[in-house]
Amino acid sequence: MIDRRMLLGAGVVTVIGAALGGRAFSAPGKRFAVTMSEAEWRKKLSPAAYAVLREQATERAYTSPLDKEKRSGTFVCAGCDLPLFSSLTKFDSGTGWPSFFRPLPGAVGTTTDYKIGYPRTEVHCSRCGGHLGHVFDDGPPPTGKRYCMNGVAMRFVPKKA
Repeated sequence: MIDRRMLLGAGVVTVIGAALGGRAFSAPGKRFAVTMSEAEWRKKLSPAAYAVLREQATERAYTSPLDKEKRSGTFVCAGCDLPLFSSLTKFDSGTGWPSFFRPLPGAVGTTTDYKIGYPRTEVHCSRCGGHLGHVFDDGPPPTGKRYCMNGVAMRFVPKKA
């Protein structure tokens, strides 16, 4: 049963979330090594990649070929080519998005995202600030983390033989 206090609390969280917008690169004082104008980002990225990386959209589950990628290699940011995840840390989470238990050192940053009305940990590229996805505490050992990434926010670079 919903009481007045719960309804008021949900409204406050929604207002805070709307004000913050979940934007990784709107954090006060946060600067990234790779910056471009909106027009430059739109020219560089596909519409889907732009929506995810620059507007924090989420691609539909099970639509990314990277979810089923099994080769050895590295997953890099589609915005700036920063290596983000090794294929050695990828696992099948069954969620429909490429999932990893650990990013490469220094590759990602996190912020609190209120976009859906409650706090989640957003993951963004540490070099360009592009939104990649979210991290959850339901992953496998050794970290117990599930970095649930949008495939359109990344490219796969196979390991050279």
